[in-house]
Amino acid sequence: MLYTQDRTQQRQFLANAWQKFLDKKPLDPLEDQLTQVIEMHPEYHAFINDIESDYFPEQGEVNPFLHINLHLSLREQLSINQPVGIQGYYQKIMDKVKDPHEAEHKMMDCIAEMIFSSQKNNTPMDHQAYMRCLQNQSQG
Repeated sequence: MLYTQDRTQQRQFLANAWQKFLDKKPLDPLEDQLTQVIEMHPEYHAFINDIESDYFPEQGEVNPFLHINLHLSLREQLSINQPVGIQGYYQKIMDKVKDPHEAEHKMMDCIAEMIFSSQKNNTPMDHQAYMRCLQNQSQG
């Protein structure tokens, strides 16, 4: 159910998974992945059930739902090495930062930049720019 364009349904799925985790109920594999990411972000725990809120990055706000979904998107990319070479960039970034969570955040910045640029310019996502960003993260 997570793969929908409906923001409320996506957020409700996340909130339901988190509640199942808290209630120590069995989780399906996707729910397990979600709750692992939520666990890493205690600063979001209070917001998980607030599925109607809007967040404004231009005002310095972080959208916890977007953040969690960026983690999942990146992990999916890494699991299948798509785009090709992403696992290598992850390893290079890991070698630099020595922390899987921090490495994910550095890579997620590249995903967010690609999405923002696409939306701002009303253009398709530039996957080559995404890979250049990952290359820069792995070197700089």
